[in-house]
Amino acid sequence: MSRTQRLTVVLVLNLSLVAALVVVGLAAHSLAVFAAGADYLADAAAITVSLRAIWLAARPRAHPNATNIAALVNAGWLLTLNTEIVIAAIQHLATGTHRVEGLPVLIVSAIAAVVMLAGALVLGGDAGDDDGEEDLNVKAVLLDTAADAAAAAGVAVSGAIILGAGGLYWLDPATALVIAVAVGYHAFTLIRKIIAALRSP
Repeated sequence: MSRTQRLTVVLVLNLSLVAALVVVGLAAHSLAVFAAGADYLADAAAITVSLRAIWLAARPRAHPNATNIAALVNAGWLLTLNTEIVIAAIQHLATGTHRVEGLPVLIVSAIAAVVMLAGALVLGGDAGDDDGEEDLNVKAVLLDTAADAAAAAGVAVSGAIILGAGGLYWLDPATALVIAVAVGYHAFTLIRKIIAALRSP
């Protein structure tokens, strides 16, 4: 499977989850699930940018840094989104969390985790370019997809605990906060690596 085909598969997986996550997030009053839906929508836009960059890089007189620039856009967008989630989670924790429905959170997040893990596996064999060198564009999408799988698994666990305890609703924004900080740290690290690559001759 080509790099473009792999990215297209992951794009379709992201889009297939967006509506379900947003609807369940709103219905279950779950910031973590809603944030995941927003993240997947942002990911879909980022993957579209990545596909466009690959297409541009393959054209005659292509910009040599097209894929690295796309990777920078992707990582920057991810960092911005995670900053917004951190702020919202802190506000929820400070002002009190509404009742969160554990069962729908558990079900939709478990499904999302499996789907995103499949997407990460699809991308895992394609982190290099045609010359066998590291492709930071694909690596950015791979990192984001793997982070989405881990985040969804974390949200599913918090949903299971909320369901079993019949309370502990603060776990939902707390989970969103931990995941956002972790993903944001990795996005920041990737941005530094991309900038270094763009500065190199």
